[in-house]
Amino acid sequence: MVHLSRKFTVIPLNFIPKQFLKYQQQVPPQITQPFIPFSELQNQRYLLESELISALNGCTSLTQIQQTHARILRKGLEQCCYIITKLVRSLTKIEIPMDSYAKLVFNQVKYPNPFLWTALIRGYCLQGLVRESVFLYISMRKENTLPVSFTFSALFKACSTVLDVNLGRQIHAQTVLIGGFDNDLYVKNSLIEMYVKLGFLECGRKVFAELPERDLISWTELIVAYAKIGDMESAGELFGQLPLKDMVAWTAMVTGYAQNAKPREALELFERMQNEGVKTDEVTLVGVISACAQLGAAKYSNWIRAIVENLGIDPTRCVVVGSALIDMYSKCGNVEDAYKVFEAMEERNVFSYSSMIAGFAMHGCAYAALNLFHEMVNMGIKPNRVTFIAVLTACSHSRMVEQGRQIFASMEEKFGISPGVDHYACMVDLLGRAGLLEDALKLVETMPIEPNGGVWGALLGSCRTYSNPDIAQIAANHLFELEPNAIGNYILLSNIYASAGRWNDVSMVRKLMREKGLRKNPGCSWLEVKKGVIEEFFAGDMTHPRSGEMKQVLEHLLNRLKATGYKPNTNSVAYDVNDEEKRRILITHSEKLALAFGLLSINADYPIRIMKNIRMCEDCHSFMCGVSQITGRVVIVRDNLRFHHFLDGKCSCGNFW
Repeated sequence: MVHLSRKFTVIPLNFIPKQFLKYQQQVPPQITQPFIPFSELQNQRYLLESELISALNGCTSLTQIQQTHARILRKGLEQCCYIITKLVRSLTKIEIPMDSYAKLVFNQVKYPNPFLWTALIRGYCLQGLVRESVFLYISMRKENTLPVSFTFSALFKACSTVLDVNLGRQIHAQTVLIGGFDNDLYVKNSLIEMYVKLGFLECGRKVFAELPERDLISWTELIVAYAKIGDMESAGELFGQLPLKDMVAWTAMVTGYAQNAKPREALELFERMQNEGVKTDEVTLVGVISACAQLGAAKYSNWIRAIVENLGIDPTRCVVVGSALIDMYSKCGNVEDAYKVFEAMEERNVFSYSSMIAGFAMHGCAYAALNLFHEMVNMGIKPNRVTFIAVLTACSHSRMVEQGRQIFASMEEKFGISPGVDHYACMVDLLGRAGLLEDALKLVETMPIEPNGGVWGALLGSCRTYSNPDIAQIAANHLFELEPNAIGNYILLSNIYASAGRWNDVSMVRKLMREKGLRKNPGCSWLEVKKGVIEEFFAGDMTHPRSGEMKQVLEHLLNRLKATGYKPNTNSVAYDVNDEEKRRILITHSEKLALAFGLLSINADYPIRIMKNIRMCEDCHSFMCGVSQITGRVVIVRDNLRFHHFLDGKCSCGNFW
């Protein structure tokens, strides 16, 4: 506990090793000193102080600090606030407990200045002793010492650390009561940062609005805050008003768009950034590579790779950029190029391995993912939570139940990682895909943590595959509570009832959907054609300039598929309309429109790569399988779950997704 009134204590002789003090104990001989002008004395003192400050800067251990402290005592500078402040900061830097040394040194100074007070307050804050730092501040004010900018910035950061907005507001009030800090950018920026970190963004915005002048830190702090909560409109508004934009501000916007599923905006802004000659670093590149991965277009992936090379950043040596490129190529449908990047890397860590394992998993290459996982462990690289999600997903997509169970069990037993809700969702999905629905339900019911929508959704999806309406009802009831407006859950349950011939239950679910006014999110698919042009299609939208040709292609394909036994799966339509209208809706699903355009535009020697924003329906999956067989074309579709590689009437997912 720090007392409100300071007590001056004498440092015990054993506090500093005796060998450091041996010269202090000697009495100098009485000799006549020559007269030295005052200016010369000042200069000597300045040089001595500079020497001691330099020595403290170079200290990396307690012993070195003690040696320098002994010199300070021998030179009679123990009352010099400038040097003692640096001593306290040096002790803080090497994490020496404040009460055991720094506080004792502080107490020996008769007249500590604001900077020395602040150094001690900051030290307590950094060590998480916020209560003690506040008591020190109170003591400082009781001794009529005025705080400085650094005093408040240290206290604001402490409030952020302990998540105490009420304390932060009281300290904010101190800046107003004491006065003189209205135009202090350092204090105001620290205040904005505190409010933002504590989730009071509007308070931070109000502080920002009251600033007579703002610097890049003021602007960027708010831009990043808005991006984090997904409000890219407000972030963009601030960015547009920013008079001088540096690399940090540009990067905040690019990564903000990428993290909020706005890849086009991220890539367009990055292109502007390049055109304006703004410097690019690894952080910017990772953000734009992420945007490229979301879009899944080869044009952008090649462009980004060229920029990386032009900047002199070698992905074989830079783990961060290399791992991001692996993720990008995997999500662009090119797992071979992803593996080439991985293989060429001179240094690999948990992130590069996890990215590659996830890439193999999303493409259905389960054995490659498992082999890489075991290689990683044998190399002594400890897997993290993301690694386990990736490898469990790989097991799930290939129904490798025993391998998945062993890996799941090893998380805590071997690696000390408690499985999270996402890991349980993977295991439920794995058991469900293998038809072990009772085991999957038992796992959900015995989970040590509360199951979320992902867990129950995995179970519900498995019930659709194996036509188990009873377990489906249990899963759906939980989902209706957790995700009351997610129409996909209602559609799945309705289809399960329909497969079991429980038409009254089908009517009940569809009635519930109508009462809630639920409508399916519009399906959107896009593909890259000649010269890197990206064509986008929405379900039911026939306004494309080549819609007439696309309609003819689809009708021709439909007739050929019907001759092979294909029947449109009308259960994939959520709306209560007649069968003819359902068939019309199905043929204009966005991925079918993209497929038709791809057949018209992409050379037969190249695969047709389609990206979709939501899960592909069962009818479109069957349609794609059939088209790959009758046309001999390779069709690759990425939905929001995984990649589907269609070839010769078969899909890499084994018709289970």
